[in-house]
Amino acid sequence: MEVAQTPHMNHLLDALLKADYDRLFPNLELVEMKLGQVLCESGDKLKHVYFPTTSIVSLLYVMESGASAEIAVVGNEGILGVPVFLGGDSTLSRAVVQSAGYGYRMKAQLLKCEFNQSGPLQHLLLRYTQALITQMAQTAVCNRHHSVEQQLCRWLLLSLDQLSGNELNMTQELIANMLGVRREGVTEAAGALQNLGLIQYRRGHIKVTDRAGFEAKSCECYQVVKDEFDRLLPDLHSILHQSVLRPIR
Repeated sequence: MEVAQTPHMNHLLDALLKADYDRLFPNLELVEMKLGQVLCESGDKLKHVYFPTTSIVSLLYVMESGASAEIAVVGNEGILGVPVFLGGDSTLSRAVVQSAGYGYRMKAQLLKCEFNQSGPLQHLLLRYTQALITQMAQTAVCNRHHSVEQQLCRWLLLSLDQLSGNELNMTQELIANMLGVRREGVTEAAGALQNLGLIQYRRGHIKVTDRAGFEAKSCECYQVVKDEFDRLLPDLHSILHQSVLRPIR
């Protein structure tokens, strides 16, 4: 059975003060986000922003040759469309649904107007943006200095953090495209992790069977990103109430 969708399933929307939520709610449109669906291409002017609930979106940088690598993942903790409220309106990354599910979208101009009010919503979105930048920077470092096996661990852990369980449907080919490595490298890395009893993998279905062991096998990059999200977005309701008491200058 499919889980009934509500905007509160997205952490940012759930954290909104009631007045802000009530004002935004009529403008939120529930959309199905299908596996492999491209939500925007590099250079596109963003017409909508997305708040994933049960889906995960990958931000990919695509080279002229067609090769690509993931620079960040966006799930139910965040928003797709940061350039809208930072003033850029367009992005250099391609946004692809890596795990099918649902989300809510709203017109980009509406969110931009809300952000420009300099209220609690602006404070929350800026904190999320800082956490997202940390993820992008750490991903670049990880891709440069760590093994495919370590990259796979980081990628799976970040993805699973956006889901309610410990399973993910994803083919090795898609994972290779996300990591920007050869498919054979992913096959070898997944096999090694399965031999250690950390995951079960078959026909595009990955299940983490030993979360603690899996985290121990990962490089420090996953924990750096997780710690920064926990530091910047620990209690979203408290963050918003504090910003009401101490508005951004």
